[in-house]
Amino acid sequence: MKTPSNYTSTHKCQRPASRYRETRFLKSCDILSQLPLDSSREVAFAGRSNSGKSSAINLLTGQKYLARISKTPGRTQLLNFFLVEQDCYLVDLPGYGFARVPDEMRFHWQGLLQQYLMKSKALRGVMLLMDIRHPLTNMDKRFLECLASRDMQAHVLLTKSDKLSRTKAIAILRQLQETLLADFSGVSSQLFSALTGNGVNEAHAQLDRWLLRG
Repeated sequence: MKTPSNYTSTHKCQRPASRYRETRFLKSCDILSQLPLDSSREVAFAGRSNSGKSSAINLLTGQKYLARISKTPGRTQLLNFFLVEQDCYLVDLPGYGFARVPDEMRFHWQGLLQQYLMKSKALRGVMLLMDIRHPLTNMDKRFLECLASRDMQAHVLLTKSDKLSRTKAIAILRQLQETLLADFSGVSSQLFSALTGNGVNEAHAQLDRWLLRG
């Protein structure tokens, strides 16, 4: 994977911390032909079904109920598009893992997810969420391998970092960074907590690198 390049943005928008507060839900897509036609830049949120994608999206946009939060893993069944500003979107992808659904539906999700990741021309990067207590599972590795096959940039959010002590969380982050450097060069990572807000500024900065035009 390529390491994100540095550039100076010329895109006129609100300041980074506030520009995401106007984000609104646009549509859900069950097939690729339903994707927004005006989209030129997208950032997808991916991860296991219990990794905290909805909570992360809500925190990063400053909205409590933008993305639906459920106690039952696997409720995100479609590609959910959130409009940040003209032709820029956040995309909540179906979670992989614990969803208790019929095999036919699960296969449809997997196919839709893979098609989007491999064919979307607007996708600029993926926020991959991992529960800090269970980082880099085999499914996470397979997902990163899929992204690597397309040379797609990724940034890992180690969610629920408030569940551990600061010392333990940093140790897990450093171990993850060493593994990523060896196996998935170019993938960055950070600590994140939707409960305390830890890591929100760093995550906003990464979103800006992908969504702002250079």
